[in-house]
Amino acid sequence: MPRHLLLRLEAPMVAFGGETIDNYGVIRDFPALSMVTGLLANALGWRREDADLHNRLQNRLVLGARRESIGNRLRDYQTALLFENDQVWTTVGVPEGRAKSPSYSKLADGRKALTLQRYRDYHANLSTLIALRLEPADEAPTLGDLAHALDHPARPLFIGRKPCLPSRRIFAGWQDGRNILQVLQSTACLDSSAGNLQMQWPDGEGELQGDRKLDLCDERNWTSGVHGGWRPVRKGTFKPGEVQI
Repeated sequence: MPRHLLLRLEAPMVAFGGETIDNYGVIRDFPALSMVTGLLANALGWRREDADLHNRLQNRLVLGARRESIGNRLRDYQTALLFENDQVWTTVGVPEGRAKSPSYSKLADGRKALTLQRYRDYHANLSTLIALRLEPADEAPTLGDLAHALDHPARPLFIGRKPCLPSRRIFAGWQDGRNILQVLQSTACLDSSAGNLQMQWPDGEGELQGDRKLDLCDERNWTSGVHGGWRPVRKGTFKPGEVQI
């Protein structure tokens, strides 16, 4: 049976980001394929400009997730005072300014400024198990390379957003299984008293009675820097101790 790498994403605050709408940074119940790709790439020491490496790793990933604690949701209100002639560095390494706008107000010192407002959602006290494998398995980086990088990351790791620092070791071991669903069902839960566990896994990686098939947009084009496309996934619940598929 194929070997799968296990990750445990647990932190006081976690951000499984979804589609950003205006100044609202929303979250999803499960981590996006692009988020896990970025997490692994960061551990390996890749740079944002290494688009081909990111795209290839994302295309090879087959992964599913299981929520082991529900936690709470919280919203962070963020503000920043921006001056009319301010410039910032961009991901392409070129400083960029903001267009002049009537939204700027004159301050007592004569400068014009505006207050940028943003809202960012987070999961609080969430624990999520990730099961993944790579196809093809013998191409670099291998699962072994990923496991080593998670324990010896080239840079500090975070779960979704930079304030979301993991509170436990991310690498959580190995598990053999016919498919992602079987691995999610057969891996022991940290909380032995846990009830129904919510899960998400790729379509074609097992079926569960009462599950739902959905189309999910969570793949990033690392060359253009935008998300696009749809992939089919399944969502369902499972209670530890039930008959496994």
